[in-house]
Amino acid sequence: MSKIIVHIDLNAFFVRCEEIKNPELINKAVAIGHEGRSGIVSTCSYEARKYGVHSAMPMFQATKACPQLIILPSDFHFYRYKSKEFISFVKSFTTLVEQASVDECFADFTEVLKGKEPVSFFRKFQKDLYEKTGLKCSIGVAPTKFLAKMGSDYQKPEGLTIIRRRDIPKILYPLPVKDVYGIGKRTLPKLYELGIKTIGDLVDALNSDNKELLEIFGKFYETIKEWLNGYGSDTITTEDWDPKSIGNSETLPFDTNDSGIILSYLENLCEEVSERAIEENKIGSTIQIVIKDTSFQSFNKSITFQTPTNNAKTIYSKAAALYEKNFADKTIRLIGVTLQNLINPQDLNVQMTLFDYGEHEKESQTKLLINDLNRRLSKPMLKRASEVKKDGNK
Repeated sequence: MSKIIVHIDLNAFFVRCEEIKNPELINKAVAIGHEGRSGIVSTCSYEARKYGVHSAMPMFQATKACPQLIILPSDFHFYRYKSKEFISFVKSFTTLVEQASVDECFADFTEVLKGKEPVSFFRKFQKDLYEKTGLKCSIGVAPTKFLAKMGSDYQKPEGLTIIRRRDIPKILYPLPVKDVYGIGKRTLPKLYELGIKTIGDLVDALNSDNKELLEIFGKFYETIKEWLNGYGSDTITTEDWDPKSIGNSETLPFDTNDSGIILSYLENLCEEVSERAIEENKIGSTIQIVIKDTSFQSFNKSITFQTPTNNAKTIYSKAAALYEKNFADKTIRLIGVTLQNLINPQDLNVQMTLFDYGEHEKESQTKLLINDLNRRLSKPMLKRASEVKKDGNK
């Protein structure tokens, strides 16, 4: 019996977070990113998209296309807070949840939906999510993760698409081949040269064992053939706490080799890892970064150092150095950072002065207290003075 796999994708998540903070932005053309010729649109509202604005577009082009565009800087602290609310909501239905990025997740609803009508169930799910968090989502329901992902992309915003294997020809085949999750910009021109314009064209070519496609896709050939025929992974990978490592990764909203954008995401990931390590009372002596390129290949590099840490600035400085040395020229779609070889601070076998240890403990306890107060206030309103100074210098 097939599983019921769900992909839940928050609609224009960063923009929606800004609308929650400032309702005057609702129904206006808004873009998240930086101004200037080097600025890139991270994401934008659906109103802005009507003017041709889209993710990864240079900001100066976006403002030409939409002169009334409101440009806002990223507020990753608030986005992470709302993301945690979102995942917590999904986990109130099932523990089988796999967070794919800050604004999307896969979940196994096989047991949850027994005896229930799926359309009414997920429409209520969307309504309840909005009422409890202010967030809007599109949902794909299918027997595999790939089909569920294609389903959530099929109708936006606030779409609900159920794709059974028998529905694939009707729903997917007429779509342009560029809509296939996993096919990058470099591959598309090669497919067009072969006369492959739609997903149906691609399926026909794959099922006839087209040798030219085998050269184009390489190892990905069998995977994409399996996906488009309705098979592939239906396994939800839940995150089990590993006492030897703490890590976070982020799928970027668009493929990029812009080091400024990538390092911005990396810095926020390092802050998340630091917060989790402090909460678990752990310090680590190895930092690893992982990237996934546009062909879905993963690469990683690590560095081990003498004095274990859970300090966000230290983690970021080492992670950034690893990125700049090894991956600065790569176009990537995912980046992650992991703190490894974890131990408890009291087990640290190095000479630490009483002052240094006291400062470390004080910083950790202060951060935990601030996190607890922010949770009680239901908003990330409080920061340490050092963080305020840091934000003010940006």
